[in-house]
Amino acid sequence: MDFPGLSDTYSEKDLETSIIVELQRFITEMGSDFAFLSRQKRISIDNRDYYIDLLFYHRRLRCLIAIDLKLGEFEAGFKGQMELYLRYLEKYELAEGENSPIGLILCTGKNEEHIELLQLDKTNIRVADYMTALPPTELLQEKLHKAVEIAQQKLSQRDSL
Repeated sequence: MDFPGLSDTYSEKDLETSIIVELQRFITEMGSDFAFLSRQKRISIDNRDYYIDLLFYHRRLRCLIAIDLKLGEFEAGFKGQMELYLRYLEKYELAEGENSPIGLILCTGKNEEHIELLQLDKTNIRVADYMTALPPTELLQEKLHKAVEIAQQKLSQRDSL
């Protein structure tokens, strides 16, 4: 995701505002099954207030999606914060017939080894990075070629089965 309207220096609030201003485009990028529920959803745990930056509901997945916006690269502590949010949502907000909530942490970068060691692939927490400006054309082309290679490998593997 990219938010080119932001300057080089911005706060989490600026990022959140940018998302809200372009909420329709943001939801469309994420898919048509997302419904916006709340911004800065206040939750209280042991008399302490916490705020989930954005809360959505996904119709097909039948679950809440908590989004936490972070400045800078992913840090290990973000996982614990998101786990707290998800357990709260599970305990107090889950409606009958719904699946466990999913957490999405949006950062300016993600360190693959951190994500691997924290075993996020075994949880309902995902990390994605956002851009405030489009990367150079060469980088986009490189990523596109890499994506094509991966897709071709997957097709070859499937065909050989």
